[in-house]
Amino acid sequence: MRREQLIPKRVDGITTDVFEVGDLRLFNGRTSLQRPAQPGISIGHYKISAGTFGAVVKDRSSGDLLILSNNHVLANLTDGSDGRAEIGDPIIQPGIFDGGEKDTGAIAHLMRFVPLYRETYSPQCFIARYFEKCVNTCIRYYKPHYRIQVLRNNDKVNLVDCAVARPVDPSQILPDIYEIGPIAGVKEPYLAMPIKKSGRSTGVTKSIILATDVTVKVFMTSREYGVFADQIIAGPMSMPGDSGSLILSEDNCAVGLLFAGSEQATIFNRLDNVLEALNISL
Repeated sequence: MRREQLIPKRVDGITTDVFEVGDLRLFNGRTSLQRPAQPGISIGHYKISAGTFGAVVKDRSSGDLLILSNNHVLANLTDGSDGRAEIGDPIIQPGIFDGGEKDTGAIAHLMRFVPLYRETYSPQCFIARYFEKCVNTCIRYYKPHYRIQVLRNNDKVNLVDCAVARPVDPSQILPDIYEIGPIAGVKEPYLAMPIKKSGRSTGVTKSIILATDVTVKVFMTSREYGVFADQIIAGPMSMPGDSGSLILSEDNCAVGLLFAGSEQATIFNRLDNVLEALNISL
């Protein structure tokens, strides 16, 4: 470096110095540790990547404050008998994908969930299990990389994808939604209703309701579907990680709980169904 390129020790009487600070970037408050935490930011069961803290709600029986989000965010897609989650499991903020840690990042523990049913499931009856074992014993000598699984069609339809968690310290959660503010009440969704949400991945986004009372088939994993009835469809306003976001009207009244979507649409549960299924209120 030439002498004329050096920073002088003083500029206009002000002492100068040089500090190495690395590459500077904007911090995303939605994916960072927040205490107190509020709806609209990263959260999740310790076995998942990350979803969205949907709302602060009240248990109708005890009056306790609880954290609302999806089953697949707080309870790892469980149907209640598959071992994917158990009551009391740690809920991490931010989610594991965003740097949260199971041992130190728990903001709550799983309290209650509505089971999620797949379109098909593995039956537990003796005859089905025995048949499956016999067939796999036979084919392993000819096709060792193949395995036969007996599946049964499930006639159970999902209405909601939701769960609640009990905070470790209720003073460490806030009810106001990140970059939106307080919830003004509850409204029934209707066709062409303008809506918005505050989510972990895409922040505050807006759309309108395109259809109500819809039955949809949703990918729950890469190989599993679930059928959901009485759902609401809106235009595209979400990405992975926004699951669990509360859907609101323009005047901040809650209308639904976001749980699925694509590049063309966003799907959410009716809020009344969520509140009734979990025995909670806003």
